[in-house]
Amino acid sequence: MKSTEFIRYNRLPHRWCAGCGYGQVMNSLTKAFEKTGITNENTVVVSGIGCWGHVDSYLTTNAFHGTHGRALAFATGIKLANPSLNVVVILGDGDGVTIGGNHFIQACRRNIDVTAILCNNYNYGMTGGQYSGTTPEHSYTTTSVYGHIEPGFDICKLAEGAGAHYVARSISENVMQTADYIAEGMQRKGFALIEVVAPCTTHYGRNNNMKRPSEFYKWIKSCAVPKAAAEKMTEEQLEGKFVIGKFVDRPGVDYGTKYLEVQKKAQAVAAAKAAE
Repeated sequence: MKSTEFIRYNRLPHRWCAGCGYGQVMNSLTKAFEKTGITNENTVVVSGIGCWGHVDSYLTTNAFHGTHGRALAFATGIKLANPSLNVVVILGDGDGVTIGGNHFIQACRRNIDVTAILCNNYNYGMTGGQYSGTTPEHSYTTTSVYGHIEPGFDICKLAEGAGAHYVARSISENVMQTADYIAEGMQRKGFALIEVVAPCTTHYGRNNNMKRPSEFYKWIKSCAVPKAAAEKMTEEQLEGKFVIGKFVDRPGVDYGTKYLEVQKKAQAVAAAKAAE
């Protein structure tokens, strides 16, 4: 299928704010679908609550829209119930690693065979711009008006430490790079995490003196350091920056494969007992 066939044009224009990067990420997502050769019939997009979670409204794939922080839990059940499906999980920084943080690390640890696209805009954009688990220290949100005092998660390091088998980060304006990472992650067996840093111009941008969307995009671009360049920089030089690139790509046996082996063992034991 062509990338354009995955879009519900009758649902457009989308509901995201002017300057939001999520339209760019949706473009990357549908391009990745085309690259992998999947169809809308054998694919399910699972989302929770948040601005990025609305992307399922614009896609022709199967969709499951769950509760806040639980997208990975639902996705795990869907994949185990029907292993033939391509399961793509839509997460935000609030939904994915704040409210849903425990599900995130467990999915990484178990190596669930799903692909998670986590859009990080540094705050809870849909509910008014409150700080999340990735909000940078010293920045401003509606719930940290005097400056945020907590350090934010490095999502990719968190995923790598928890056991994810594919981990990459891009920025929303790098449409083709993001599409390549998503496609590559979908083709891997096991848990794949693609973080995409995207601007929330309405809340985080305005609260941090970036009044125009263009200012936020310039800020993101100035903070994004390619992995090859970062390897030659000191910690001091990387202060306030984030690294983009592929961090983990290793083979491994996914949870579903192991689960099927357990089923076979249980069935063999049951058959042996029945034959006694």
